[in-house]
Amino acid sequence: MSVSVLYCIALLLIILNQFICNAKSINYGEALTKSLLYYVAQRSGKLPPNQRVKWRGDSVDLLGGYYDAGDNIKFGFPLAFTVTMLSWSTVDMRDKLEAKKELSNALKAIKWGTHYLIKAHPHHNVLCGQVGESKSDHDCWERPEDMDTPRTVYKIDDQNPGSDLAAETAAAFAAASTAFAPVHHDYASKLLTHAKQLFDFARNHNGVYQQSITEAGEFYSSSGYKDELVWAASWFYRATGNKEFLDFVSEQNDDGGTRTMFSWDDKYVGVQVLTAKLVLEGKLNVNDNYNYIYKYSAATWAKDMKTQAEHFICNCLQKGDNNVKKTPGGLLWYLKWNNLQYTTTATFVATVYSDYLAAHNASVHCPSGLVQPSELLSFARSQVDYILGSNPKKLSYLVGFGSNYPTHVHRRGASIASIRQDRTHVSRKGGFVWFNKNSSDPNILFGAIVGGPDQNDGYTVTSWRFYQQ
Repeated sequence: MSVSVLYCIALLLIILNQFICNAKSINYGEALTKSLLYYVAQRSGKLPPNQRVKWRGDSVDLLGGYYDAGDNIKFGFPLAFTVTMLSWSTVDMRDKLEAKKELSNALKAIKWGTHYLIKAHPHHNVLCGQVGESKSDHDCWERPEDMDTPRTVYKIDDQNPGSDLAAETAAAFAAASTAFAPVHHDYASKLLTHAKQLFDFARNHNGVYQQSITEAGEFYSSSGYKDELVWAASWFYRATGNKEFLDFVSEQNDDGGTRTMFSWDDKYVGVQVLTAKLVLEGKLNVNDNYNYIYKYSAATWAKDMKTQAEHFICNCLQKGDNNVKKTPGGLLWYLKWNNLQYTTTATFVATVYSDYLAAHNASVHCPSGLVQPSELLSFARSQVDYILGSNPKKLSYLVGFGSNYPTHVHRRGASIASIRQDRTHVSRKGGFVWFNKNSSDPNILFGAIVGGPDQNDGYTVTSWRFYQQ
């Protein structure tokens, strides 16, 4: 179970918001609340007095941020993507979060991430990208509160660059700035300052980050950095309206094409959807070349990006020319390992695009026919309902939701008695006594999304101590 357990929650959040007012048999509001609780359980650092997940305690190193899935490592690359996506969902569904009295919790979740990222960025061209050593972490099973494994800090700088890591963190800052702008102008401005410094760092010192932080390469190896650069620029434009960043996206537009998935390693679909939103809003006149000389005219690149975004959506809805596989029970199927992270990103895209289309009375022309916004929303709901228990196994893949959900998950803190109940130090190897227990976890990791079923809707417990395909 990798990053999906962390950032899938951000994606599910926006989808649940969309359905709260129309809930029937499934309590989406409850799922939303529990999704946000997951972030509270994943916190690293000294916890505040109002900590809502009571079985957790302080775990102090480079303060703040989130542990990656079930581990005690903080990987900067997927962590930054988590903040970006949570910010996007909060920006787009602000009114629904506020109506359910969850807006403040969503902003707190973002801020716990951005506060850490600010500390991780002490100088213009320096960014800490990992805390903890992968081998020592995977050789032990300890609560975060008991950690005595090496907490080595790995960084990128102008001599050891990582354009993808720097640009993704810039995107996180810019998106979070957009989320905070209505309520905390000074903080939003501070986030933009960090974002601009990192964006310049990423552009001026090229390289994939795992060449500088080799430890991270084994787990979150980046396939390239151009998608992160245009992703960051897209969020800068949304945060500031500064055409410089839109021009940058235009200049780089030939690298995307129609994608097969949207993930922590491939951000092109996100860029395409944000560009399509601008086209729908009339902010990009696709009949105007802007009198600039680019490899492609402004009209062409904007049209291409909108078309590519819609091709991706058509394929998800089984109305394209390269449709995504589905399980017999109807779940989008991408990969054997942690499939739900890709399912939820696709569902996220369909949901936000439904809103963008509906706001302008528009539709999508798929190879198999015209698709209305309501059909995108129905598709999204089918995927969410599957995740929440409407599937052949009758199992909710959201921990703590419903009457039947995974109770034996891959999370150190959840699997060991809470430090608030038993302050006896759990050693690096001593924790494996808890790891090997067949009983349910002593602490429920509310809101976690597990890896998901296999391509035939099957789901079993494995020796990795968590529900997985």
